[in-house]
Parts: sequence; structure tokens; C-alpha cells
Amino acid sequence: MDCLNNVSTLRENIMNAAQLPVAEHKVRCIAITGGKGGVGKTNISINLATSLSKLNKRVMLLDADFGLANVDVVLGLNPEKNLLHVLENQCSLKDILVDGPDNIKIVPASSGVKRMANLNSLEQSGLISAFSELGDDLDIMLIDTAAGISDSVVHFARAAGEVIVVVCDEPASIADAYALIKVLSKDYSVHKVNIISNQVESKAHGEMLFNQILKVINKYLDVSVNYLGSIPEDSYLKKAVKRQLAVTTAYPRSRSAQAFKDIAKKINSKKSEENSSGNLEFFAEQLVQLN
Repeated sequence: MDCLNNVSTLRENIMNAAQLPVAEHKVRCIAITGGKGGVGKTNISINLATSLSKLNKRVMLLDADFGLANVDVVLGLNPEKNLLHVLENQCSLKDILVDGPDNIKIVPASSGVKRMANLNSLEQSGLISAFSELGDDLDIMLIDTAAGISDSVVHFARAAGEVIVVVCDEPASIADAYALIKVLSKDYSVHKVNIISNQVESKAHGEMLFNQILKVINKYLDVSVNYLGSIPEDSYLKKAVKRQLAVTTAYPRSRSAQAFKDIAKKINSKKSEENSSGNLEFFAEQLVQLN
């Protein structure tokens, strides 16, 4: 009941202070995460964003790694301001948006997760309002979380309406991905996740990784798991990384670019969860309350 009252109060603050209507346009919020670092989730986040944009979706990518932000580094961007400046009322969320490849918009990460964890009620309302303002200009927001299973990672994954977990062929990757899914399931009632196998030798290899984690999940957790597909090892992907470009932009006919295109089509064909309000206001409300 207290949680519901908090949500109601935050909404009233938005309406009274900013006179902004609650956005009716549905925006899918999808967190892309992994149990450990080095599984390639940032590269996947960028290339899925560009692939979805090519399907005529208005896409925004939020760099949610407040400790080691790297979306801007991977793409060779130099943002002047980030989310911290929004929280400190130095500018609006629209002011910090950076243009990425294929018309995607990027929200640069702020520095210091502790700052996000100690927002007062006015700042909470401001953050919710800031995201809500973008609702009518957006179809999908992808959230590139930090590595590991820290509170920050769990909070962003829980706040999003959908979760994609990236795994690769390493024991630590499988074990930590399972640990993350377990925490989301047991502590935050997240009972649906999507899996992408990365850096695989073949489609069969990707399916093997998926079945490996699926077997453990089915045995111990009450979680519905959906396999989105795999991204192959590809020399063109490595070339694109060195050039600080999305492979879907630099080498659109490569094997990896085609794999991203196929996964983006699956995501695009899937409707957002009915039990989620499916908009940026919901995402921001969940984020500030979980923190």
C-alpha cells in the first residue's frame, strides 16, 4: 500500500509542478544485461538499436553503466553532458541526447550510482517527468546495464518491462547469468526473460548454450525463458569495433549484421508485456522506488 501511495504522490507531483499529461503512447523498455563483464552486451545493445531503427522504430539507447560508461567510447562520441546534469537541473533530458548511427538517440551515463540511489522526492519526480516527456517521440528504449549482478544492474533490469540476458561460452557467464535470473525471479518477481547467445561458432553452438542455461532454470526456477537467437564470431564485427562503428552500419551484409537483423525482427514482432504499463513513466517510477 505504501508503494502505491508513493507512486500516486509522484504522479501528482508531475501533474502539479510540470502540468504534463501522462503519456499514452506505449514505449517498450528493454534491459540488456549479463551476469558478467565481457559478454558483449554493449555491442549487442548498439547493434540491436540500429537494427530496430532500420525497421522504422524510433529507438533510444540508455547507457546505464554509471561506473564504466562505454556506449560513447564504442561509438567514438564525446557527449558534453549526461544524466547527472539532468538530475542537478542543469538541463533537460532532451538536451543531453546524442545522435547515434542510423538515427538512434543515446542517453549518456551519469557518473556515480550512489547519486541515483539518494534522490529526494523532487528529484524523483523530475526524473519521471523527464522520461515521460520523451514518450511521444519514442517507440523503444534499450537499456545497456552495467556488468555483473550488482544492485544497479538488478534495479534497471527490474524497472524495464522486458529483460534480455546475454551469455557466451564460458562457465562464469552461464553461472552468473543464472544467478542474475535467480535474483530477478526470487526477489523481484520477474518471471520472463529472453536469452541471446553471443560469440558463437554456429547456430547449433548458440542453441547449445541456451539449452545449457535453460536446463538449470527449468530445474530450480519458475521462469519462462525465450531464445532470441545468437550472434556469430565475425571478423567484420571486430573491424567495426576498431572503427568505432556499429557493424550493422559499417558492414550490413556481414554474418553478424544479419544475425542482429533477425533478432531485431523477433523483438519487433513481439508485443510488450500486457501487465506492464509499457511506458517511460512506469520505467522511471520503478527505478526510483527500487533505488
